[in-house]
Amino acid sequence: MTDASYRDALFTTPLDRVASFSFDEQVVRCFPDMIRRSVPGYGQIIGMLGVIAARHLRRGAHVYDLGCSLGASTLALCQQLPADAFTLDAVDLSPAMVERAREVLTEHCPGYTVNVHEGDIRHFPLRSAGLIMVNFTLQFLDPEDREAVIDRLYRTLEPGGMLILAEKITFADPTRAALMIDWHHDFKRANGYSELEISQKRNALEHVMIPDTLETHHDRLARSGFNRHYTWFQHLNFAAMVAFRD
Repeated sequence: MTDASYRDALFTTPLDRVASFSFDEQVVRCFPDMIRRSVPGYGQIIGMLGVIAARHLRRGAHVYDLGCSLGASTLALCQQLPADAFTLDAVDLSPAMVERAREVLTEHCPGYTVNVHEGDIRHFPLRSAGLIMVNFTLQFLDPEDREAVIDRLYRTLEPGGMLILAEKITFADPTRAALMIDWHHDFKRANGYSELEISQKRNALEHVMIPDTLETHHDRLARSGFNRHYTWFQHLNFAAMVAFRD
């Protein structure tokens, strides 16, 4: 997906007013570079999705990739599983993301039954599924909507089905929260972002991306009916969880 992408330079110029972050055409063009340099552990999380699916997914099951962005999670499954192992619907709210995801998945997943839709995951019609992937998406929804989304996904999963959820997280302890933010900014600096870029992007994401604590995520999963839910990956203030419907 990197051949048609650009280096993330969205916030290199000082701006009088930093607009709220949105997944528009500018972001889509540089998204692979942006997420690689901004999200610790992103490659490891995405790379494991196909490995996890290969072990747990019932052959022929339906899969959802909700908040699919450019289709990296779907691509991870296609790289590990044969074309007859699953069918998949990918959904994203951004028209620019959907357009590019269709191009990427058509090119890299020939022969797979994969469809990409523009839609809001809070309302998109769902049918019974064996696996639902929601990666770095819940954090962009209104916090008041998140419980209803998880409830809906629990009801969508067939018995034995699995939800994989990856998110930026925060911490109840303010000292730990501040430390993780400092280290995350150091991670960005090490990947070539300037102080201006870090500051302006932080301002753009304020009130747009609102992370939860891991405890909040797990409490929500339990209330929705998931008896087994685990954190399987954490790197600084980013984490991935899995929840099984028994």
